[in-house]
Amino acid sequence: ISNDGKRDSDIDFMLKHFNLNISYEACLGFTINDYVEAYADGREDKLFELLFDKIDQLHQAYDFILIEGYPRTVFASALDFDLNLEIAKNINTAYVPVLNAKGKSVESILNEVQFATESIEEEACIHLATFVNRCDPNMIDDIKRLIPDREQIFLLPEEKELDTPIIREVVDALKEEKAEMIMGEPEQLEHLVSKKKIAAMGVENYLKRMTSDSLVIVPGDRVDIILATMLSFYGKKHPNVAGIILSGGMKPSKTIMNLLKDVDESVLPILAVESDSYQTAIALNSVQAVMRPENKRKITLAKGIFDAAVDKKAIADRFNKSSSEIMTPMMFEYKLFERAQSRRQRIVLPESSDERILRATEILLRRDIVDIILLGNKKEIRHQSALLRLDISRATIINPCKSKLREVFSQKFYALRKHKGLTLKAARDALEHPNYFGTMMIQEGMADGMVSGATHTTADTVRPALQIIKTKPGISIVSSLFFMCLDTKVLVYGDCAVNLDPGASELAQIAISSAETAEQFGIEARVAMLSYSTGDSG
Repeated sequence: ISNDGKRDSDIDFMLKHFNLNISYEACLGFTINDYVEAYADGREDKLFELLFDKIDQLHQAYDFILIEGYPRTVFASALDFDLNLEIAKNINTAYVPVLNAKGKSVESILNEVQFATESIEEEACIHLATFVNRCDPNMIDDIKRLIPDREQIFLLPEEKELDTPIIREVVDALKEEKAEMIMGEPEQLEHLVSKKKIAAMGVENYLKRMTSDSLVIVPGDRVDIILATMLSFYGKKHPNVAGIILSGGMKPSKTIMNLLKDVDESVLPILAVESDSYQTAIALNSVQAVMRPENKRKITLAKGIFDAAVDKKAIADRFNKSSSEIMTPMMFEYKLFERAQSRRQRIVLPESSDERILRATEILLRRDIVDIILLGNKKEIRHQSALLRLDISRATIINPCKSKLREVFSQKFYALRKHKGLTLKAARDALEHPNYFGTMMIQEGMADGMVSGATHTTADTVRPALQIIKTKPGISIVSSLFFMCLDTKVLVYGDCAVNLDPGASELAQIAISSAETAEQFGIEARVAMLSYSTGDSG
């Protein structure tokens, strides 16, 4: 939404026109300033997470969500990419650009259409349709001839009435001038205002310059102009103005008002303002036409234009058939957080001396999605986190060398491995190593998982799990995998760290294990077998 702090008129319109039982706040995204500041600070992912949360909440109650973007010109000076496309890509939704063709040539319109199409393709978004709004009716046939048939591009003609303000919008714009309606009916506030006229001359010359649908600004003591304007309404050959604004804080006398009200019906709305005619005319320059839920005439006109220009069935069919395999890193991370939050786990981090681990710990604790157990010297961990200005106070810290659990774990580890020649002393020595201690915590149900490998080798990380927890039934070989987060997809690469020269059957098992892991993380498994060469062998 805009940065001015005002309620968004489009949101208000949708809520009232469609009678939606949704709070205004639930429909708000974020302002341009919010995003620009977050982008500059490297925090834009946090805004996207808030947006994801809001969309998820709406999805629980509604079948369809429409997200209105912002004009490219609004953020073009601050960002070198299309924010709307960035949002569409990260929430994996169909995208419909709406282009403004007012005052543009055929060539310029075609260039904008091509640019929008290529931008959507480049971001791998679903291109549902393109609406080119406010086209010169005389250009539409020329544009259609030059647009490829395969593209769903719809040209909507300019309709002057939709861009013409009404009396109600004039009243809103003149609030500071204390505008009030002193005569007329509420429905007359819907009168269109095509022009404004300041009446400063005599009646005869004024009548020659009157135009239909104009708003007449006249000092409140000019009874002659007021009466002539109202009388012209009944003239068959005279224009009908939209209304009258009485300026200067002056109103007709009670006698004149009674005369005006004595007419059979209130033919014109009459407003009174405190400002003079010139100030009032200046204020009217800021009046903009806005689609309002009360203006049935404009709504009906807009719907008629849309129905005539757009193949709604084709768009609906395209939407129902559309699907996307986009998975951006931001989406992937958000889904991981969602799953973690819905199934809270206890995670052991054995590399607590590493700054990255401590920073990650603070992030996880702040988001309150997991219980963290840090292994190491409590004083040293607290001191290092204080130096880094990190708050990890909610983490559990266990020193394997001093914990009473060490002896308990040593005895159990010895029992598991004594048939392999392990001695009790060797078991006790092993349990001083945080990876062994953390693995035993998982074995004994004191933790649900462990993350290691930031400072330890792959062998040091995998060996305790092989010796204590062992492989799943049916799995004949241990393998590793990486999640490669690309711009619009997440790929699983396995095995890149454990098995140096696997045979055919081992490769098959690695592929199966990697595919199963991918499915567990919500990634559709389609396996490709890749060969590789090292050094100068290839």
